[in-house]
Amino acid sequence: MRRRVIAGNWKMHMTCAQARDYMGEFLPLIEATPDDRHVVLAPPFTAISTMAGLADGSRVQLASQNVHWQSEGAFTAEISAEMLLEHKVRYTIVGHSEPRKYFSESDEQINQRARCAQANGLIPIVCVGESDQQRERGEAERVIRRQIEQGLEGLDANRLVVAYEPIWAIGTGKTCEASEANRICGLIRSWVGAMDLVIQYGGSVKPANIDELMAMSDIDGVLVGGASLKPDGFARIANYQTP
Repeated sequence: MRRRVIAGNWKMHMTCAQARDYMGEFLPLIEATPDDRHVVLAPPFTAISTMAGLADGSRVQLASQNVHWQSEGAFTAEISAEMLLEHKVRYTIVGHSEPRKYFSESDEQINQRARCAQANGLIPIVCVGESDQQRERGEAERVIRRQIEQGLEGLDANRLVVAYEPIWAIGTGKTCEASEANRICGLIRSWVGAMDLVIQYGGSVKPANIDELMAMSDIDGVLVGGASLKPDGFARIANYQTP
């Protein structure tokens, strides 16, 4: 059975003090969360050290919001896998639509980041997804397949998570219909050719729609943005209920 990965991406939110307050409220709420679910939080880099101590011995595993493809060097504002491993980080998000948009990250760069992550024992969460305009033009499948073919080249599907995040649904309040998200996730699995590949959905995930999303056959988890900033809301997402 494919593992369930429920991940919260804090983006550029949460100071160390706020992270401590969050975990004090959040951890008791997930003590009874079923063992088949990996609960993951991706704080900003400044809070990773604080979170490592708070998460130690708990159900929470840590993710970083990016990783560089080199082990060290003159790469201002970047972070290496070794730096992350020192703080017990297990997952790393690469290819999110925001760095793709704001920093023009290419599929080749994303692939290099993901390869480096796997080479160092981290599990990359590789994000893919189409824009509103691309979907309207009927290009969604072509765009996502290109991202998959170039972004996942040379990766081990058994040590990988793919997050389908339609760009038009991130932070907009719009959510892709569960059945359509499931269809795309199924296509991704068939394109990769790995039935055990873990695939998340991301895009305005919230407590109100988590149960429906997780009831889908090809959705193995979620990558949550804004709704992960509230400990009670994210706990409800981690504690989703399906028939």
